[in-house]
Amino acid sequence: MNSYDIDAAKRNLSALVDFSNFINSSLDLKFILSNLLLTCFGKFHTTRGLVALMDEDGRLRLKAYKGLTQAMAGEFPEIEAASKSESCTEEAFNSSALGEFCRKYHITYFQNIVCSQGIKGVLFLGERLNKKEYSPDDKAFVGTLVNIAATAIENSAFIEKLKDLNRRLDSKVSMLSALFELSKEFSGILEPSRVGKLLVYSVIGQLLVSNYAVVLCTPEGLKVLEAKFPKKLLETLNLCNAAEVSTPLRKEDFGEELETLGSLGVELIIPMQIQGETKGLILLGKRFNKEEFKESDIEFIYATGSLAIISIENAKLFKEALEKQRMEEDLEIARDIQKNLFPQKIPALEGFEISAVNVSSKQVGGDYYDVIKLNDSDCLIAIGDVSGKGVPAALLMANLQAFLKSICRQGLELNRATDIINDLVSENTAMGNFITFFWGILDSRAKSMTYVNAGHNPPLLIRGGQILKLTKGGMILGVIKTMVPYVSETIELQRGDILILFTDGVTEAMNRNMEEFTDERLESLALGLKNESSDEILQKIRAEVEKFVNGANQSDDITLLTVKVK
Repeated sequence: MNSYDIDAAKRNLSALVDFSNFINSSLDLKFILSNLLLTCFGKFHTTRGLVALMDEDGRLRLKAYKGLTQAMAGEFPEIEAASKSESCTEEAFNSSALGEFCRKYHITYFQNIVCSQGIKGVLFLGERLNKKEYSPDDKAFVGTLVNIAATAIENSAFIEKLKDLNRRLDSKVSMLSALFELSKEFSGILEPSRVGKLLVYSVIGQLLVSNYAVVLCTPEGLKVLEAKFPKKLLETLNLCNAAEVSTPLRKEDFGEELETLGSLGVELIIPMQIQGETKGLILLGKRFNKEEFKESDIEFIYATGSLAIISIENAKLFKEALEKQRMEEDLEIARDIQKNLFPQKIPALEGFEISAVNVSSKQVGGDYYDVIKLNDSDCLIAIGDVSGKGVPAALLMANLQAFLKSICRQGLELNRATDIINDLVSENTAMGNFITFFWGILDSRAKSMTYVNAGHNPPLLIRGGQILKLTKGGMILGVIKTMVPYVSETIELQRGDILILFTDGVTEAMNRNMEEFTDERLESLALGLKNESSDEILQKIRAEVEKFVNGANQSDDITLLTVKVK
């Protein structure tokens, strides 16, 4: 090697070192590519040059050029990479659209830009001013330049990706911050209309939407909470299956069932969901800036909609809880009132022990019993069971008690008094309501009882190991006015006789296997209690029923009234 070649090599090495230091001083891609071209221009006195880089889709796209007009650069054909190790081949350079472009604009040489990660792009150089071809030394110098530039280009791409990730992260942080603030706002609102307004302001303020609608999905159909769409669109909502939307839908994904909404200006439908169930919809029109909704925009709307619908559901549940609380308070008052309708103390009657208990399956019930001292020797006992449960049954029971109180002291015969009570109940009950009823007058002087059974479970008279069922009377109360007069019966009572009056809540009490206590079980139990007092009989029957059901929920009231003749 002569001294000229050594000097040239030194100059090339110095130029390469300077080039490396210079382009690696910046991470700006435009700066790197521009200086790559300028270095080539200064070294080889070329007239024009281009740098095309590989995009993520595997195609070469022009990124920098010099010596070409914008119109010329616009003719650059996008090509796919030939392999993992090269973006451009001699065949592609000499033929096809790329070859035509190069010949047209006097591009005579190319060098693939390859780094450790694979293809980065291609450097194209035009003919030199002295018309000389690129020598092997020139090509080696270009190859070294490209290798140095490849690292800088790779670093620049990495930094751009990092910046993009940071921008996305900043966007997510901003979104989370906005959602956090909105969650505090939504949580303090208990009116659906105000929730709808806040939702609209949040979305419009963030995305600048022209038309919008917030729609709730209710059992009665779709209910518009807020809207700026034409009325015709809102009328269309219930005619399509918009309520079945379970994922965000862009206009192009609406399908036939929702295409009417698209024709009326809806660009985006976002479901508002709770546990995967669509409870509402957000319908959005075009944005004022004409931009498309990005995925991050859809995520923000979906998250905001979720906060809104949870707030609306919470408001609904809060209202229901208040209503339930008010109802519970009313029922507590009703329970206390009904409790006071029952005898506060069983009156004493010479020669008889009388005990009674009522256990309601709900806060108020439809069972009734009463014990009324008529005079020194006579005492009226009564038991009834109103059809139905809860408040309606309790109100009808209260009516029965009022009728009984007003009639029993008028000195009427029991059968005639029953006729009157039936007529009164019939006039004051709705169709389908009725009362099974039994009442009787205990006479301590005559040791007898006169009774009428109006369709009630026959009370049991236990005497000497035998059971007599008291069935005389007539039909249940409240079905129709008295057509056939009720019949009464008087029975003589003996010392040791036991009377057990009960409602069907006793015999129909069920255990966890859905088995009933039954009349047979009650009768068998009653026969074994002949030596017990009235109160002991009552308590043992009640305890046996509770033991049988073993904690199972009961759907009917339980009422017992026992009489022991002394």
